[in-house]
Amino acid sequence: MKNILIAAALITGSAVSLTGTSYGHGGTYRGPGDTVPAGGGGGTGGGPATPGTGGPTTPGPSGPTTPGPGTPGAPGGAPAAPTGPRTQGGGGDSGPDLSVWQFWWGFNKEPYLNLRAAVQAGGIVTGSDDFFVGAGEQGSAKDTLRPSQEVIRGKVVPALKRILKEERNNNILSGAMVALAKIGDDPKAEGGQSEMAVELIRFLGDSTQEVAETAALCLGILGSESTANIDLLIGILNDDVSKANEAIAKIDASLPKLSGKVNFRNRAFAAYGLGLIGARAADEGNKKTIANALAKMADGPAKQVGNYDVSVACLVAMGLVPMQIDEAALATAIDAKNGFARPAELKSRFDQIAWLMSYYQDEKNTFLVRAHAPRAVGNLMQGLPANADGKNPVREAVATRLLTDMDKLSKAENEIKQSCILALGQIGDCDDDKIDAEIRGQLMEVKEELADQMARNFAAIAIAQVGGRPGSGMAPTAGLEGKKKDANVRLFLAEQLDKGKSVYRAWAGLSIGVLERALADAKQPTSSDMKLAVRSAFKDARQPMEVGAFAVSLGIMQDQDAKELLRDKLDNISDDEARGYTAVALGLVNDRAAIDQIQAILAKSKYRPDLLKSAAIGLGLMGDKTTVGSLVKMLGEAQGLASQAAISSALGFIGDARSIDSLIALMQDKQKTDNARGFAAAALGIVADKEMLPWNTKISVNINYRANTPTLTSPGAGTGILDIL
Repeated sequence: MKNILIAAALITGSAVSLTGTSYGHGGTYRGPGDTVPAGGGGGTGGGPATPGTGGPTTPGPSGPTTPGPGTPGAPGGAPAAPTGPRTQGGGGDSGPDLSVWQFWWGFNKEPYLNLRAAVQAGGIVTGSDDFFVGAGEQGSAKDTLRPSQEVIRGKVVPALKRILKEERNNNILSGAMVALAKIGDDPKAEGGQSEMAVELIRFLGDSTQEVAETAALCLGILGSESTANIDLLIGILNDDVSKANEAIAKIDASLPKLSGKVNFRNRAFAAYGLGLIGARAADEGNKKTIANALAKMADGPAKQVGNYDVSVACLVAMGLVPMQIDEAALATAIDAKNGFARPAELKSRFDQIAWLMSYYQDEKNTFLVRAHAPRAVGNLMQGLPANADGKNPVREAVATRLLTDMDKLSKAENEIKQSCILALGQIGDCDDDKIDAEIRGQLMEVKEELADQMARNFAAIAIAQVGGRPGSGMAPTAGLEGKKKDANVRLFLAEQLDKGKSVYRAWAGLSIGVLERALADAKQPTSSDMKLAVRSAFKDARQPMEVGAFAVSLGIMQDQDAKELLRDKLDNISDDEARGYTAVALGLVNDRAAIDQIQAILAKSKYRPDLLKSAAIGLGLMGDKTTVGSLVKMLGEAQGLASQAAISSALGFIGDARSIDSLIALMQDKQKTDNARGFAAAALGIVADKEMLPWNTKISVNINYRANTPTLTSPGAGTGILDIL
């Protein structure tokens, strides 16, 4: 599972050669380093040593031993992921530099790319005006490249099921399970039983840890909110095999039962799975059941497990399950100074927020787990109404507490401050309310007051998010209208772009793109001056890190005046990483004049997998109908694992139905490596996914990846949920 697929290599949708790399499941993982504090998680990223449900486990993911581009002794010379613990204060890291912007982009890029929507909306024929803009409505005539349900149910699903019956390799099984979960049940099926759940449950008791935990997570990716499926995952979460087996019997009495003690990784993956079900759930009763199960586990048993994985999973999952809004409870004033009372039972969204904040303010809970509460609260704050006086006491109380903890005088750990900053980016807005002006002001002061570079970088993104969100006050965009840089988000970011040091300057440029894109999405005027500032910085940039950041910024702003400049830069730079980001940016601005140029790069990139992948994504964003044919031909000729992985992932990313036959053929070809076959299976899941955005986008966006556990994201081994494509 984990190696499968490379959330992060895909960490850019582009090329990025920053960290340790491992190959497995046909994938390439590049993640944010080993950031687990001493005693946290189940080790330094490898598979757990304790047995999973149903029997013994293998010591870690299998896969080829040939070093990849980021491993010691390999071309490129990037350091391997560190293996030692780090201190609570955030220091002591070795390995990749987590302060670079590429990691944030890797976890947050999907809503900006929305690649499958672009591809499946239609396509272009080179030299033709037959181009559709936008995603189109599902089922419309424009969905020319979307796989039909007939193809998915008649061809893809049977091929994946056959693989589950015939294969025993971890990589192939995991890839096929994830793919079936992404595809989901047939919407036309009758009887209420989940066909896919039955397929997945067979592997819950597998003797291989990787396979067993993948099956638990896949029940969440599947999203079926049947009572039995929810009870099954709660049984796994609670290490209650009897309850889990009762649920299995209700689903299908012939399915194998579980035995023994449930591994902590399975329990963490079950928690994430419950959150994913809750995120899609329509039934309020199911949401309540899930939320209370997560709270009960985090409040007690999870603290006895011996690591932080289950606790972190419960808090992250809670933020994915928005319960109903109780207007009466919401109107109750909260005294932030006296803290948040922990409710005995969660009955509404307000209770969820109060529970998370009470867990957060309890310093007896480890800082690593507490650091995930602010982001979960930020998720749940979305859509909360104001009182009759226009105020929202819950939002103000939460913001007040977070502002206190991110202050320069606060003794909170760096991870806590970082999380507060990221959450304030979700909570604040751009109007003239006192609390919002305070949020903007304190986020700007982070640049001068906090020593932690990561906090300063996150603050640049957060201030952009706040500035791009018009408020409900008398002046909805007051934060863009001041004459001084400390009162005007645009002036502040423009100065950082102009005068900042290299690493932070790249973040400032990217943040301007975040700001202007948010305003455009909110139907607000964007600034031609800000676009010009990034354009000028991009033109003059020589360092690959800056070239990439400014290219992405221009792309997500959809700056139409940058097309020629982007094409020129693509021709005049040699660094693969910078070229990859530039190709993606050209796709984001829909520069059809660049198609031939990017196609030429694609044709020459057979042995440059990251650049190949980026070029394919750029072409996919522009709907180039010739891309699939080129990739299919290259796939048939590719011999190396890296090339097979890159081509297969590119075919999956662009989501073109015409790639299905080639991917099935690769998956079934026993002459190919197991990793390549596993990657092909996973790519089929991407092409036929029931959702437009990758399932783990719900978890990755705005996550504080510095407060990490191995089951969340794990470098090198690729054993976390965010490491799965």
